[in-house]
Amino acid sequence: MSQKSKLIEGRTGPWEIVLGLEVHAQVASNAKLFSGAAVGFGAGPNEQVSLVDAAMPGMLPVINRHCVEQAVKTGLGLKAQINLKSHFDRKNYFYPDLPQGYQISQYKHPIVGEGEVIVEHDDGSTFTVRIERLHLEQDAAKLLHDEDPNATYVDLNRAGTALMEIVSMPDMRSSEEAAAYVKKLRTILVYLGTCDGDMEKGNLRADVNVSVRKPGAELGTHCEIKNVNSYRYIQAAIEYEARRQIEILEDGGKIDQETRLFDPGKGETRSTRSKEEAHDYRYFPDPDLLPLELDQAWIDEIRASLPELPDAKKARLQSQYGLTAYDAGVLITEQARADFYEEAVKGRDPKLTANWV
Repeated sequence: MSQKSKLIEGRTGPWEIVLGLEVHAQVASNAKLFSGAAVGFGAGPNEQVSLVDAAMPGMLPVINRHCVEQAVKTGLGLKAQINLKSHFDRKNYFYPDLPQGYQISQYKHPIVGEGEVIVEHDDGSTFTVRIERLHLEQDAAKLLHDEDPNATYVDLNRAGTALMEIVSMPDMRSSEEAAAYVKKLRTILVYLGTCDGDMEKGNLRADVNVSVRKPGAELGTHCEIKNVNSYRYIQAAIEYEARRQIEILEDGGKIDQETRLFDPGKGETRSTRSKEEAHDYRYFPDPDLLPLELDQAWIDEIRASLPELPDAKKARLQSQYGLTAYDAGVLITEQARADFYEEAVKGRDPKLTANWV
């Protein structure tokens, strides 16, 4: 849990922000979650679409083993429980970019259970964010509104792309902590090779759940800010949303649980719809997919193949080269930078080399 609450002063005294994040990470894979269609950035509209992705009648999904392996690998990297049996469910809602009219996801029985991520503050101290779950699901397609004044175009290239949704517990207490958590999570995923972490392309994006309360009080009603894809925007969205909620509460109003979007141009969040509850999605087990049953020996095999992860690499750089925690922390943020340092330091002064790198 976070120990560094950043209190916001309101007219009626200090308020505390409570934050939980749902991070959507695109699985590093050459094919989609339930079809053999290619995955890649830059293809022409609707060039990477199979009959399954387009939801043609009679088409059946077939699970991509590699995507399952990537989810397991990520779970192990997050020190999380791997569930030997999980289920795929249909999450039903209508949206023009969802060709099936439902999203194949995981609800009550995800592939990965509880884990944790240890995150560093700027001053070198750490806090722990508990992971509630990681589940696999399909991405939706993309709507293009600026091609024609009278029509919206649909590009199905992203439809069916494999996503890992990583859900945290509400353990963060400031916008800085939330950004640091996403940064650390991205570093772990890139080291594992399970997601490329490219936020500009939307391959890593966060839904941010924001609520406020008086210090020590019960949790307040949260609002969810959807699809925020940069550290700076995550912080700006949280700061604006927290102050918006505080003003409403101090004026005697109440917070409506809803979904909001962040407008980077205006630096503010705006309401898009009242927040759905799980029953609104009418979840039920996908009748076309058997339960996913994993073999413990296979999981142990994946565990044995894991690369050196950021925390372990940081500790080794400190002990092996006598670096400070700060220098080692800067070096391990990007895997390529850490690898470059280890090549460059051979036969040279470790501290001087770290400064140059």
